[in-house]
Amino acid sequence: MLPERLKAIPALSALEEQFPGAVESASDALGEPTLWIAKDQILPVCRFLKEQGFIRLSGITAVDRHPAAPRFEVVYLLHSLEANIRVRLKCRVGEPFELDSVTGVWRSANWYEREVFDLFGVVFRNHPSLRRILMPENWEGHPLRKDYPVHGFKYSYKDE
Repeated sequence: MLPERLKAIPALSALEEQFPGAVESASDALGEPTLWIAKDQILPVCRFLKEQGFIRLSGITAVDRHPAAPRFEVVYLLHSLEANIRVRLKCRVGEPFELDSVTGVWRSANWYEREVFDLFGVVFRNHPSLRRILMPENWEGHPLRKDYPVHGFKYSYKDE
């Protein structure tokens, strides 16, 4: 349920009407609306918000809440240039660490999702080319996970 201040934003009130139950909770942190979206609703919610004017995806990132469950939060940063409104969408992701890809909504999601996959291990279903973007292809593990060794794994460069 949206707080009263967020109901004053037409796109967000329309979202709540169009997708009842998709918004699990909401807040207005530091003047920026934050909506917790049900994991299975992230793709249709993103499509709807793009139609409502949120044409810019500023970024996608993740937060590892280990040892809490669900373990990850995937965060989408949206911007409506016309209305000059920014919205943060958050999605809780537990085992299996999978979420629908939004590359069909915003092409810029391609690299952001690859980065989250590479560094956290969250898999984005239906991504056109989900592979590592920062770490070598043969790297084992995901370096931004809280259970990743602090000093990393020993790696031999003498073969290169």
